[in-house]
Amino acid sequence: MFQESSSFFLIAGPCVLESEELAIRIASRLQEVASRLGLSFCFKASFDKANRSSIGSYRGPGLEGGLEILGRIRERLGVPVTTDVHESSQAVPVAEVADLLQIPAFLSRQTDLLLAAAATGRPINVKKGQFLAASDMDRIAEKLRSGGCQSFFFTERGTSFGYHDLVVDMRNLVQMRRRGYRVIFDATHSVQRPSALGSASGGDRDLAFPLARAAVAVGIDGLFLETHPSPEESPSDGATMIPLAQVSSLLEKLLEIHAAAKDGKSA
Repeated sequence: MFQESSSFFLIAGPCVLESEELAIRIASRLQEVASRLGLSFCFKASFDKANRSSIGSYRGPGLEGGLEILGRIRERLGVPVTTDVHESSQAVPVAEVADLLQIPAFLSRQTDLLLAAAATGRPINVKKGQFLAASDMDRIAEKLRSGGCQSFFFTERGTSFGYHDLVVDMRNLVQMRRRGYRVIFDATHSVQRPSALGSASGGDRDLAFPLARAAVAVGIDGLFLETHPSPEESPSDGATMIPLAQVSSLLEKLLEIHAAAKDGKSA
């Protein structure tokens, strides 16, 4: 079960499901690191990347095959799992497997999708659209609550800044938390350069590290990141995913900052 009461938690995994073997390998390593560091952990991977830049890009194993893989990871490793929901009809079958439903940024205002997800009774993580201000999330919260959902998170993942670029306005983290929302920072999608490679998105992986440190210092409830043993070999978002071997050291530094930030508030 997803530990919503945790003071700081991690949502992490590959961008898209490739093979079951690889997914278990990544989930096992992340579980090991999170357990050692005392972090609540939820494994993330998409069964379908429905908004790829190119029609020929790999999208994933699909709903049925992807949920089977996620279900086996959940059962075998005992870790909660989350994945994207792109259509209202997917909400119920995904909720039967996933502990947390994720709404993609481009779909963050889709009323029927939000209501369908809310009706499942599962906690929901809404990626804040690249075109939305922090105050715009009030309307999304209203939709979720009207659908019966009281447990939800909003994830900051950058704001569109011209073509092929995103910027992270750290004020959004503060403003959303002041509005009473639980906030997650997406360290890897925030450094994307959408469609910058023509048929695929580019990005600046190295910038994920300082942005994650800054977000934790500002104050967040959880961290989202995508990771892969060999990002360059990933069929999706390889330019921004953090190498799996570097996740442990990153989290160690972030927890030091998190502890210092908490001490600073109480001083």
